[in-house]
Parts: sequence; C-alpha cells; structure tokens
Amino acid sequence: MSSSANRGVVFRGAGKVAVESIPFPELALGSRQCHHGVILKILTTNICGSDQHMVRGRTTAPEGLVLGHEITGEVIECGRDVEFIKKGDIVSVPFNVACGRCRNCKRGDTHICLHVNGDRAGGAYGYVDMGGWVGGQAEYVMVPYADFQLLVFPDKEQAMEKILDLTMLSDIFPTGFHGCVTAGVQPGSTVYIAGAGPVGLAAAVSAQLLGAACVIVGDMNDKRLDQARSFGCVGLDLKQDASMSELIESVLGVPEVDAAVDAVGFEANCHGHNHSHEQPATVLNATMEITQAGGRVGIPGLYVTEDPGAESEDAKHGNISMKFGLGWAKAMSFHTGQTPAMRYQRQLMQAILHDRVQIGKAVNVQTISLDEAPQGYADFDGGAAKKFVIDPHGVLQ
Repeated sequence: MSSSANRGVVFRGAGKVAVESIPFPELALGSRQCHHGVILKILTTNICGSDQHMVRGRTTAPEGLVLGHEITGEVIECGRDVEFIKKGDIVSVPFNVACGRCRNCKRGDTHICLHVNGDRAGGAYGYVDMGGWVGGQAEYVMVPYADFQLLVFPDKEQAMEKILDLTMLSDIFPTGFHGCVTAGVQPGSTVYIAGAGPVGLAAAVSAQLLGAACVIVGDMNDKRLDQARSFGCVGLDLKQDASMSELIESVLGVPEVDAAVDAVGFEANCHGHNHSHEQPATVLNATMEITQAGGRVGIPGLYVTEDPGAESEDAKHGNISMKFGLGWAKAMSFHTGQTPAMRYQRQLMQAILHDRVQIGKAVNVQTISLDEAPQGYADFDGGAAKKFVIDPHGVLQ
C-alpha cells in the first residue's frame, strides 16, 4: 500500500502538531522482517499528558516524530510466527514496547525491557528517547512481539460497548493503579493524589478500587477539581495560601495521609500565592511533608533527564531541588519509573467488563476525529478537564 493509505499526528516543533500522511506500517524492524508482529487498524488512541511535555518543547523530541502510545485496535495482519493472536481480534496495546525475552521482561518489568531501545532500558511508541518506535495516533500501526504484548478482549461486541473504558488500559489506568500500589494504598487508607489530570483521576479511581477510605486530589484547575469531586474524591484547591499539612488537616483532622501519589511530574508549580511559578520538585517535597513516617510515595508522574524548556540550568539537565533529607529522616520509600502496564491490564479489564469501575466517566472522555487532534492538544494544554480519545476511522460515531 502507498504512504497515502495511512495518516498520523506528527510533532512539528514546540507547540505544533499536524495530521500528515505517513507510511503504511510493515511487518519489519528496520531492514529485517518482523515475523512476531501484527498490524492494527486503530480503533481508539488517546492524547496523554506525557505527549504534552513533548509538544510544549520540554523534551528533546525530534521534529517528525509520530506521536501516540495509548493504542487500542483490531488486528488486520499477523506475522508468520504469531501463534495466539488472530486476525479480527480487538486488543489493547500496553504502551511499553517489550520483548518478553530479556531478564527484565521475564520478571515482569516490561517497562525496562533490555532489547527494544539501543540507548537505555525501556521502550514506548511515539515517545522521545524510547527507541524510535512509530507512534499510534494514526490510522494503522505495527506492534512487535504480539503474542507476548497484546491483551485480547474476550468478546468483540462487549469490547466495542465498553471501548471508551477499555481504551484506558493502554496507559493511564494501569499507570494510576501502579502509582497507588507502589504507594501502599490498601483498604482504609487515606490517600493524597497530586494532580487532577487524567493520570491523577485514574489514580484516584484506582485508590477507590483498592478500598481507600478517603481520596484527596490536589490541583489548581477548578474544572479538574470538580471532575475529581464528581466521583467522590475531596478536591483541594492548591491556590490557597496554606501549607500542605494545613490543607490536609482541614480534611482529615490530622496533617498527614497514609499514602501519596505524584501524578504531576516535572512540570510542577508552587502552591499558594506563588502558584504561577514553576518549581519541578514541588510535588515531591509536598508529598514528603504530608505522608506518614515510614510511608510510601508512588511517582507515575514523568521526570526527564533533559528539559530544554526549564527555567533553571540545573533543571535543564534533570537536577531538581528535592528535600531528600526529609524523606530520609521519615524513612520513606519512593517508587519511580514508567509503569509496567502489562502487570495490571488483565485485572483492570476484568474490573471494567464486570462493571466494577467506569474509568472513562471518571476521566471525562471526549471523542474526537484524527483531524481534530491538533485542537485536542491545544484544549488539553489549556487545562480542559477532559481525556481526549481519537477515533481515527469514525467507528464510534
């Protein structure tokens, strides 16, 4: 097929994305054939906050990168070595590219696969420094290691009925859940979630699913806080001129929580009257302040090694002013890194299919066409309290 048979969302420099013709995917890895891969017709593909870091010019992402790592699709072609995935299957693609063969994959650490990125451990579709894999904000995409990676939905009709929930399995639902698991959330926990964007809201839903007694979500965006409140969370307006301990005490009667999750990452702002000033370590320092001694902080929020848009020279190279001594004194644990999405996908799929959770409603899904993707990026960057899901083929209309 010709290159005009596929289109994708392409990064064109800071603040710019465009929908362009891109090559139709082939079952190939460079010059060699990829017999373990499949080609998908993409049914849904989501805009992620981590995509926004690139589009804002806060990473070293190259122009011409096809974006998108949250992919759900229908298999239209299988390589000859694919045994268990078949044409017509509707599947969720974990955002981590993982071989299933290396020592890290074999122990379940698919987020740090050793064979999919020549520069560092770990790969992802359509993301800077993650192996150069073509992104999935497109009409079609190639997925390698298909038998290992893909989660097949058991019933196609049911999958399409719940597709706006199931599409969150590729990234943000497992990511939010991982943040809570690594923070030690359990039945009866009091939990603070920093950030009411889609990952923060997914973490809040996950905390509820894990049995938390009270889930507090902090942000400076009133509409996003209202979204968190819509499914039973306490929304904290961080524009208030009070310490984090005081804000937590105003809710719980004590100035600390059992567990905390950083769903903001390196583009964090100060709290209170300085809330318009960026300070990358704000959330890390705040969670150390308000989490119980011996507690844990899950950090699914992204931190980068290079940030060309940072205000300070140190932050441009990933060095931030974290109060590590406070964390040490309180004997705290911090869990960093990308989420091994495969670890949680099947369980969370079951929770969706059995109506235990409505993640699409919680993150306020809005479907858009592929051509509307640039406007979706602009609206998301402007603080919209929505999760934008691209429908490349119009199957949801």
